[in-house]
Amino acid sequence: MSPTFRSLHIRNYRLFASGQIVSNTGTWMQRVAQDWLVLQLTHNNATALGITTGLQFLPMLLFGLWGGLIADRYPKRRLLLITQSTMGLQAVLLGVLAITHVATVWHVYALALLLGLVTAFDNPARQAFVVEIVGKEDLPNAVGLNSATFHAARVVGPAIAGLLINLVGTGPVFLINGASYLAVLAGLYSMREKELNPSDRVERGRGQLKEGLRYVRHRRDLLLPIVVAGIVGTFGMNFQLTMAVMAKSVFGKGAGAYGLLGSALAVGSLSGALFAATRARPSPRLLVGSAMIFGLLEVVCGLMPSYISFMVLLVPTGLVLIILNITANATVQMGAGPGMRGRVMALYMTVLLGGTPIGAPVIGWLADVAGPRWSLLGGGLISAVGTAVAALVIGGPPVRRRFLRRGRPKAAADDVASEQAYDEARSA
Repeated sequence: MSPTFRSLHIRNYRLFASGQIVSNTGTWMQRVAQDWLVLQLTHNNATALGITTGLQFLPMLLFGLWGGLIADRYPKRRLLLITQSTMGLQAVLLGVLAITHVATVWHVYALALLLGLVTAFDNPARQAFVVEIVGKEDLPNAVGLNSATFHAARVVGPAIAGLLINLVGTGPVFLINGASYLAVLAGLYSMREKELNPSDRVERGRGQLKEGLRYVRHRRDLLLPIVVAGIVGTFGMNFQLTMAVMAKSVFGKGAGAYGLLGSALAVGSLSGALFAATRARPSPRLLVGSAMIFGLLEVVCGLMPSYISFMVLLVPTGLVLIILNITANATVQMGAGPGMRGRVMALYMTVLLGGTPIGAPVIGWLADVAGPRWSLLGGGLISAVGTAVAALVIGGPPVRRRFLRRGRPKAAADDVASEQAYDEARSA
């Protein structure tokens, strides 16, 4: 089997990945349909659209760490059966409301908030469950393939949704998404439990959230990717805002041209995911290097003189960004101990996604005050410089040495040394 797809030799992972392909396509379809329904109900009110998005992401910021703690306490497969079922029911309910023409914007707000709340518990459990399916050896490849399926769905899902909305309206799109969760549930039910590698459950106790934060604070190998992901996620990953502003205000294009920019970014993202899936292991060199290259590419995007040159450059920008995300994700998953993985992944996702409501207004303000191009120039500069500072301050001499040479020590040696460092700090 090709090294790019080697995780697929594991039966349980084939079931998991197959369900994800179907479900992710449905999820991207629902995102388009949800936005369109809000605009229909509010007569093209962009503020209402922003409120919907904010409500969907707010629970991750507020409850993401609790979701990680739950993932450490309970069997992840069982949690996923509950969360995926609930998300499917949410989609079906929204579809019924839309088809019967009784949906109001308040219904959409409430169901978007419910979806975000469930996602706050689903995300860390799903992320941490991957290593229980494939083990550490195949984890980087599995994370890359997960990202590839997500971005492949990103290319296909919105196009299908747009076609169906024109033909039959938004309601059936929500129902199709609800049905897509059956593929995930069937895959989870069909897994051979004896072939999983479940982590030991963490018993209920006081101060477990603080313990997770202390664990990361004393682990430079975990703190660096989390901080880098936070910097880039807050200031660099605002393409929905920056591409829209550039397309309309700088190049004078319409909605169709704006959609093509999103497709260009998605093509690069898919290519980057497949490239990352071929790599055996992540490394500090790849983490820091990809983050800095992404920041510089974003700056160059802001300097592009024409719409075509801007669109073409979005392809390598999306490629490098996904390599960064996959490297950070795999580094955190592989470095975290089994009893901490849920909490550590929850912190990682909270930092990665929770910074968007903070960074987006700042980048938007910069575009209004200094001009649209500065939304990219500023975000790219902050991402590149912030990454360099984080590498020097957090990584210290070990990361500098690794960044200047290829390769890295074996995972086992890294894990043992890092765990010992944490234990020593804890006992002190």
